[in-house]
Amino acid sequence: MNRRLIAYLPDAHQRIALLESIQREALRASLDLQLVLSVIDVESRFTPQARSSAGAQGLMQVMPFWKKEIGRDSDDLFDPDTNLRYGCTILAWYLKVEKGDLTRALARYNGSLGKTRYPEQVMTRWDSRWWIDS
Repeated sequence: MNRRLIAYLPDAHQRIALLESIQREALRASLDLQLVLSVIDVESRFTPQARSSAGAQGLMQVMPFWKKEIGRDSDDLFDPDTNLRYGCTILAWYLKVEKGDLTRALARYNGSLGKTRYPEQVMTRWDSRWWIDS
């Protein structure tokens, strides 16, 4: 994964630190690491300071209202570790709510329940496994 992410994160130390954080949070939330990588790729292209027109923030594009739901008002959603903790927690919760239905869980994560465009984008990235070093 390290070599494949060079285009997004040229600095080796930052890249490895981010991959370690992603792995830690994916494991903590019992999520497939490559699914989390796919969500990050679709959501922010691995840009920690990404902000959507709807106000979602950071790597996993977390909406600020989640701070009141599962965190603290002072949490910085642009901080990669904080954002990964939130994003993985939210995605794991939606998977539980949807009883493992990945399409519905991803649509909920994206705020597009009932639509399949976003889940298809994530699953295409997940299926391609473009970041796995060969």
